[in-house]
Amino acid sequence: MSKLTHFEDGKPRMVDVSAKQASERSATAEAKVRLPPEAVVALQEGGVGKGDPLSVAQLAGIMAAKKTAELIPLCHPLPLSSAQVGLEFHPERSEVWIRATVKTKAETGVEMEALTACAVAALTVYDMLKAASKGLEITDLRLLHKSGGKSGEWRREEA
Repeated sequence: MSKLTHFEDGKPRMVDVSAKQASERSATAEAKVRLPPEAVVALQEGGVGKGDPLSVAQLAGIMAAKKTAELIPLCHPLPLSSAQVGLEFHPERSEVWIRATVKTKAETGVEMEALTACAVAALTVYDMLKAASKGLEITDLRLLHKSGGKSGEWRREEA
């Protein structure tokens, strides 16, 4: 089992990455939002008074990637070179699929930024559609791929 790096002598710490070499790094994550029938209808008919839920959620996800270090206590603030968030509405499955890819050239990776982008985009879909139904579900938040750094490339097998 790998050693947990965010604890030293039982106390939380921010990992010192100053000796690491900056390198190109990227991460892709995804999440899903399951929609009750009322929310599917509201999304299809555009009956949401706050605006287009998917566009607002896309922007919220991008903003969240940029703010990850402010939300996750031991994350390093990173200079992001790219944050792309896409949302796809699948009415036949009653779901919105969210995928985020974040890139940087830094001493540590951007997995948390990609995951945070998906989580906040999903929460925004919920917020935008909760007037139609409170029964929305956020599911399947997970890392799909990361590259760069000492540990190299990792890819979820079933992705």
